[in-house]
Amino acid sequence: MAPSTHPDLLSLEPDALHQALVRHFENRGQRSYRAGQVQRWIYEGLARSATEMTDLPAAEREALSESFRIDEPVVDRLSESRDGTVKHLWRLVDGHLVESVLIPTEHRLTLCISSQAGCAMGCTFCATGWGGFDRQLTPGEIVGQYRASRRWSEEHDRGAITNIVFMGMGEPLANRAALHPALTILNRGYGVGARRITVSTVGVVPGILELADRPEQFRLALSLHAPDSELRRELIPLEKRYPLAEVLDALQRFDEAGGKRITFEYTMIRDVNDALELAPRLARIAAQVRAFVNLIPFNPIPYQDWVPSTPERIRAFASALVAGGVEVAIRETRGRDIEAACGQLRAHALTQMGKARR
Repeated sequence: MAPSTHPDLLSLEPDALHQALVRHFENRGQRSYRAGQVQRWIYEGLARSATEMTDLPAAEREALSESFRIDEPVVDRLSESRDGTVKHLWRLVDGHLVESVLIPTEHRLTLCISSQAGCAMGCTFCATGWGGFDRQLTPGEIVGQYRASRRWSEEHDRGAITNIVFMGMGEPLANRAALHPALTILNRGYGVGARRITVSTVGVVPGILELADRPEQFRLALSLHAPDSELRRELIPLEKRYPLAEVLDALQRFDEAGGKRITFEYTMIRDVNDALELAPRLARIAAQVRAFVNLIPFNPIPYQDWVPSTPERIRAFASALVAGGVEVAIRETRGRDIEAACGQLRAHALTQMGKARR
């Protein structure tokens, strides 16, 4: 069945959604307050179809269904870890698969969402690219992961989602046409504070500069993984296009915009990027942009024989960063028993279907 060509209500920014609904109801001779009713069902009721909007007359629900669509993904697979981490593999309307992860801690519930079906960045330590790149997600497909995850969390007494990180499948800043509307929808439509939304990138400089120009204080995380350009080029192919020095200049601009925290993500891979002499270099560049550093034990992936750095090496690396005046945290490995790292569940599903393309 061919995808519907009707506008997706989930992809419209709040002002555009209101205007489209007002026009729709005016053309049907209805009062404009009907638009507000639908918006409440979208943002507060998390309605999956017009048929759920029970304060609309039946004829209006039917007309709304004939003029618009709601493209929320549906669950393909669900995995729950012993540590409380929950991973959803979502099936989109055209059959493509994307992932999101709910990560509970003592005081927050973080949702990690995807921005692309697959990824074309080719980072050597990441499982997402193993299945290849399929397509960009729409704003509604990005927002739909939040809606469906929030509904699941509420139905299973997991509490409210407090934070959103764009650290799932794909490079968010390579899909800026959908990312920017999605950020606006999540912030202004669903009321998620900008400081509770973090966008991750491997270093797409034009996208970093665009985020710097936005008035909201969205957070930014750079997938750094090496403190010098030569080593980083071995791990992240995009380094050849946007060298580290250029990325740091863009981060300086982001930092100068004010109130927009920067985090460096640094995956610790044994005998690859965990030499202690690298820590002072990392500390120096983190200090340039006042970045917080997350040290992340490497998650093994199917086609790569690397292993995580030892806990002792990670602690020593962290101590060297602290000595250099940098704030640092060692990220706890979560959901390893359910393949919760980015791309792992999708890669496993594609392998079963014979579709892995790496």
